[in-house]
Amino acid sequence: MILPIVAYGSPVLRKVCDDINNDYPGLEKLITDMWETMYASNGVGIAAPQVNKNIRLFVIDSEQIFKNMDEDDEDDYPDEPGFKGVFINAHIAEQNGNEWLYTEGCLSIPKIREDVSRKESVTLSYVDENFVHHTKTFNGITARVILHEYDHIEGKLFIDHIKPLKRTLLKRKLDDISRGKVQVDYRMVFPK
Repeated sequence: MILPIVAYGSPVLRKVCDDINNDYPGLEKLITDMWETMYASNGVGIAAPQVNKNIRLFVIDSEQIFKNMDEDDEDDYPDEPGFKGVFINAHIAEQNGNEWLYTEGCLSIPKIREDVSRKESVTLSYVDENFVHHTKTFNGITARVILHEYDHIEGKLFIDHIKPLKRTLLKRKLDDISRGKVQVDYRMVFPK
């Protein structure tokens, strides 16, 4: 089932999410619905707060970035062919490498894209959908997608990484999104 995506301004997007255990009610269906919602809205990642759940869960599929990438760009990213997976109870162990800029967007903040600086690699401790524990290092575009979704479970948004002046200039657009004054081709729910 395609779930509505929570819009900027909703309190759930600013909460640090809770770890869960494998008896979380309806977890398997929630994960299936998150995949369906992400693909239906042309996303490469989606976190539980974006579907109004305050839990440490996100899914990513950076493989589709490589499938749709121009051949000229393929050499820019060391993580080809990307990664598709479920991250539950993720916690960052470390981030390494240089900071690099990339234009990011967010399903909860439609029509706004900004350059965000992030580290080249991230090492995470997490469990997958079968509650198998992993500690794994990701780099390149996959690390960026993971760090973007990880921010969501920490109550942060990609706009928190841009300069205050730029955020001030975006204020009207952000206010319009929280009021529902935005046209998107996927379902959204807006703060009351």
